[in-house]
Amino acid sequence: MWWLTEAVPRGRVAAFRTLVYLYVAADLVIFTPWVRTHAAVPPELYQPLFVGRLLPLPTPTPLLVHTVFWVLLVTALLAATGRAHRLLGWAVFILYFEWMIIAMSYGKVDHDRFAFLVALAALPTAGAARHADRTPTERGGWALRVTQIAVVATYFLAFWAKVRFGGLGWATGSVLARAILRRGTDLADLIAVVPGLLIAAQLGIMAFELLSPVVFGLRERWRHVAVGFFYIFHLVTIATITISFAPHLVALTSFLPLERAVARVQRAATRLRSPGIPAAGERETLKEPTGVGDPRYEAPLSG
Repeated sequence: MWWLTEAVPRGRVAAFRTLVYLYVAADLVIFTPWVRTHAAVPPELYQPLFVGRLLPLPTPTPLLVHTVFWVLLVTALLAATGRAHRLLGWAVFILYFEWMIIAMSYGKVDHDRFAFLVALAALPTAGAARHADRTPTERGGWALRVTQIAVVATYFLAFWAKVRFGGLGWATGSVLARAILRRGTDLADLIAVVPGLLIAAQLGIMAFELLSPVVFGLRERWRHVAVGFFYIFHLVTIATITISFAPHLVALTSFLPLERAVARVQRAATRLRSPGIPAAGERETLKEPTGVGDPRYEAPLSG
């Protein structure tokens, strides 16, 4: 069980929390603003997901959709500050969960939200955390770990879905060719004409998804390299068939030492504000006085 609760710096939890909640706000107004249009969709077209039928959740109305949108937007921005992390965190999770039910109950279900929703559910349990705090926390480690597991499960279960519904023939079929015909870019058109490349890509995708759990057995340096490969995979996906996994990529940062990036930004900001003054955590290297004109130089006493 120690692996599930391996301690991480509180600063890492704070950085991840801020990033996740800022993405929620960005998702509402930039990435998926189309969800608001469901307010005008006839109620009979609403076919709730299983969880929406199980709870049950109300049929979306203009009042419900717009209320969830504005309350969630304000709550997410407040939660990004790290204050009242339990109250605001649970509020964001519940509201965003409802937002996803509204989004995905009209015939389209995206699987890039799974790990992100797990992160939203885990963060309220992570405890208080401040940026640049190096104090280790097992509660925060658990929140990051379950998010990591959800990230890897997204890849592995994608492999299982391919085998279950398409069989091993998925790797030698025309899946990528059809995707390029539907939504391919100019870059994809250049790749598509290379003999055998699309089949090799499909084999590579299945191997990558099948082997994704290996990331947990790697040492830190190589684990970061593997995560970098994950990001490259998604970058190529966006550049060729314009499929974005933005919320999944946010959840993927749970593998990274985000507190180090925050520390670098803070040091850079300190240098900009006060040139010549060493930032926190840095030591100024003093050199010997160079002579007259150097403020550290003292002329010898006469006599």
